[in-house]
Amino acid sequence: MKRPILIYVLTGIIVILAAGIVGILIFMKNQPLPERGIAPIVEVAPREPDSAIWGTNFPNQYASLQQTYDNNTRTTYGGSEDYSKLEADPRLLTLFAGYPFSLEYNEERGHLRSLEDVESIARVNETTHATCYSCKSSNNPGLWDEMGMQAYDAMLFSEMTPNMENPIGCANCHEAGSMRLVVTNPALQNALEAQGLDWTTFTRQEMRTVVCGNCHVEYYFEGEDKLLIFPWANGTRVEEIYAYYTEEDFTDWTHPESGAPLLKAQHPEFEIFTGDSTHYAAGVACADCHMPYTRDGAAKYSDHNVRSPLLNAEAACGTCHTDVDYVTTRVAMIQSQVYTTLINTEDTILAAITAIKTASETAGVDEAMLTQARQLHREAQMYWDLIAAENSMGFHNPEYVLTTLYHATDVAHQAQLLALQAIP
Repeated sequence: MKRPILIYVLTGIIVILAAGIVGILIFMKNQPLPERGIAPIVEVAPREPDSAIWGTNFPNQYASLQQTYDNNTRTTYGGSEDYSKLEADPRLLTLFAGYPFSLEYNEERGHLRSLEDVESIARVNETTHATCYSCKSSNNPGLWDEMGMQAYDAMLFSEMTPNMENPIGCANCHEAGSMRLVVTNPALQNALEAQGLDWTTFTRQEMRTVVCGNCHVEYYFEGEDKLLIFPWANGTRVEEIYAYYTEEDFTDWTHPESGAPLLKAQHPEFEIFTGDSTHYAAGVACADCHMPYTRDGAAKYSDHNVRSPLLNAEAACGTCHTDVDYVTTRVAMIQSQVYTTLINTEDTILAAITAIKTASETAGVDEAMLTQARQLHREAQMYWDLIAAENSMGFHNPEYVLTTLYHATDVAHQAQLLALQAIP
């Protein structure tokens, strides 16, 4: 009789201990995780614009960010060398005639050169609004919180300059303390809301693309106060953006030769990549390629020397692709095809401009047909420019890009033929 009692007692003790261990584990699981693996060395204030302060806690990320200042390597179709796109492609002088981009249009440099580049460009003059600073400084998130975007944009560029002390930095993408990725540009917040999207519900991997949308997007300035707007109310595809501008009856300038009411595209990397691209569909984020993870001893961190993946192919491509040489060769083939198509599109638009100009100078021209030809010039140039202004020479979404250029070429041909038919 004693042995069964002993067994029961031991079993009871084991059950009680097991229950206690399970209870402890459940309690530990339900406790909030610490925001960092280690205690921060310094406390970073919300919206802190000085990246050097953040760098005390994150020296590897900050050190790699510093490299963007001197990273001036030129790739075949871009890079970060400060060269003139007008000299590289003189066709742009006619395509952008009558607009400030025909005065000076240079390749963008690294993030830490953002203020230098915008403050020295010839396109800035005494009437330029502060809106042009929107993607150039880590001071912006704090200023937007303090002033509101509307008051910020209403100021002149020259009035805002004293507030611009820091180039692009940590505060443009991160929340102090938690270091989570956040939307800081009110225009992006508004554009996402217009599509019924709440960025706070996105995964971290999704946010590694979304934060790039704070700046790398198509946009325009609305009204006298030049309010920053992303034209995404209809969607982010090329045809949806063009439809939005048509509905809003918005025009950037009138071309002096064709008389067409034209639109100037910016740099829609976000829209092109997140369309139906192969990489985006596979769950790849912008940061996976442009800010690949690297190591410093036991420390793993995201490389903040943001640049072309072609300059760091082993780290940028090698995580997923075993044959990096094949990948870079494939990239070169795609970009070459896109570039050839892009130039052909430019030549077709130039021919349309010439035809429209000739028709407009001819007595007895059919004005209704000429007006229609100008609208076709507007459409063709916008479709072309959304690809030309995008900084991957089509690699972010090759099929989509080529389809867009083919459409632009076709529409430009229609504009040319209609202008010639308008001549009596």
